[in-house]
Amino acid sequence: MGRSKTSMNPIQTPRGVTRRWLLQGAGGLVASSAWAASSKPGESAEATNDAVLYGQRTLPAGIRSRRVDNNNGATLHILEAGFESPDRRCVVLLHGFPELAYSWRQQLLPLARAGLHVIAPDLRGYGQSAPAPVAFQDDLAPYSMLNRVSDVLGLVRALGYEKVASVIGHDWGAPTAQWCARLRPDVFQSVVSLSTPFVGTASFPLNTAGKSKTKDSVLDIDKELAALPRPRKHYASYSASEGANADMWHAPQGVPDLLRAMYHFKSADWQGNKPHPLESWSAAELARMPEYYIMDLDKGIAETVAAAMPSSAEIASCRWMTEADLTVYSTEFIRTGFQGGLNYYRAGSGLDLKAFAGRTIDVPACYIGGGREWAVYQSPGAFQGMNKVCTQLRGVHLVPNAGHSLAEEQPKAVNRLLLEFLGKI
Repeated sequence: MGRSKTSMNPIQTPRGVTRRWLLQGAGGLVASSAWAASSKPGESAEATNDAVLYGQRTLPAGIRSRRVDNNNGATLHILEAGFESPDRRCVVLLHGFPELAYSWRQQLLPLARAGLHVIAPDLRGYGQSAPAPVAFQDDLAPYSMLNRVSDVLGLVRALGYEKVASVIGHDWGAPTAQWCARLRPDVFQSVVSLSTPFVGTASFPLNTAGKSKTKDSVLDIDKELAALPRPRKHYASYSASEGANADMWHAPQGVPDLLRAMYHFKSADWQGNKPHPLESWSAAELARMPEYYIMDLDKGIAETVAAAMPSSAEIASCRWMTEADLTVYSTEFIRTGFQGGLNYYRAGSGLDLKAFAGRTIDVPACYIGGGREWAVYQSPGAFQGMNKVCTQLRGVHLVPNAGHSLAEEQPKAVNRLLLEFLGKI
């Protein structure tokens, strides 16, 4: 497993390498903790890291940037660690919205110290992979789920890998990771989904030939939400609308405060996050979630999250999202806007995936969610039904004191779970 001999001519991997990189992983966590203890929040032990295109003062040595033509119509910026040796197995980390490869900054070195080549791309339409802002009128086809899988497959092959030990995704990166594993299990040999539960495919009814067809009763959730005594709308519908990008990009409070409030609102730091299972996909049940998921009908995201802006004291005490970290995010989104990421909502899962109706994920799989995040339950029944989607579901974990940005909020716990899963498979 690993890089193809023809493209990279690697040293042969000896037997027992899996056990070795697992054992190294514990040392990686210790080393990472020691680095964190000796550094100020948001600042690396080195003065600058000139090997990266952003985060020069926050990303430590051992992490570098590269631009890679993925042979699928995109040049993707990646952050990577563990690139020094040619015989390492590869793991790919896929971020969500509104995030960047930078969102995996606390995982890159610990996984690399476990003997892995760790690759985290800015996905299509994001960060340094977006040379210019994306417009609503631009072609939406490149953002389809099948093309997003092709983006990841093309990237790893461009880097010389025929197989990937694990594809790990968070938020929108999670369904992309799930489809990578579902469609190409020969390449993506395991999968981890953070925050977003494993979800099934579309289904075709069985044995309907010669029978009268009844009209499907499909709930128009937007219509039902708008009809509530307190009129509401679903955040996914808002995110797919033409005005969402302008609302966020030109937010009255500015992009830095917009992002700060968004991250805080969905984190364990916001005391209103007390998630629980929902009984059904109905307006009344969905309206039990916070406003960042079920918005007031007359508000955009900028106004919605402004009400949850953390205080100066809360900002000063937040160690998982420092001002230096926030500057990395806001600098990139000020440059690119948000439309690239919002296009993932517009493309959704797509009608082109009906051909895979009923197909399960048959490689080893693991789910990790935050104990205080609503993403676990936002699709009623999905969390409880993951064992029907994954035939080899090896672990389901809810990390205490973690919200939606769990890899940033509780990196030690997330890294431990990742290393345990990778060691077992």
